[in-house]
Amino acid sequence: MVKTRNNHDDIYGAGPTYVRTVRANNALYISGCTARFSDAAGGTAMDQLGVVLDRITRIVRAEGGEPSDIVAMTTYTTDMKLIWPIEGSQVDIWTDYFQGDWPTNSYVEVSALAEPGLFIEITATAIFE
Repeated sequence: MVKTRNNHDDIYGAGPTYVRTVRANNALYISGCTARFSDAAGGTAMDQLGVVLDRITRIVRAEGGEPSDIVAMTTYTTDMKLIWPIEGSQVDIWTDYFQGDWPTNSYVEVSALAEPGLFIEITATAIFE
């Protein structure tokens, strides 16, 4: 099995101790993405969600896939009340990126993310045909 590591610096680079993606055959594993270094950092959870999903789907496209190839996600939030229940504008944001080809998704509340003002972090796995 060949493993390829990529930081995707042109989309959302990784930190000094990890890479943004590892591709193993037809599977792509994406490290947690936040809205860090964007105008949405410190903004609303929904603004951050849009940035995060944009980054993840752009990374998948850069690897030759489509958003429908994303099969699993984990959404971390510092406050579950910001994203649950899933309704309104959040449904619109998810629909813009997945148009009904939904990945699995677990929602997990955590005490903190990489820096203050970040409310959402998502990891993802894509499987390419």
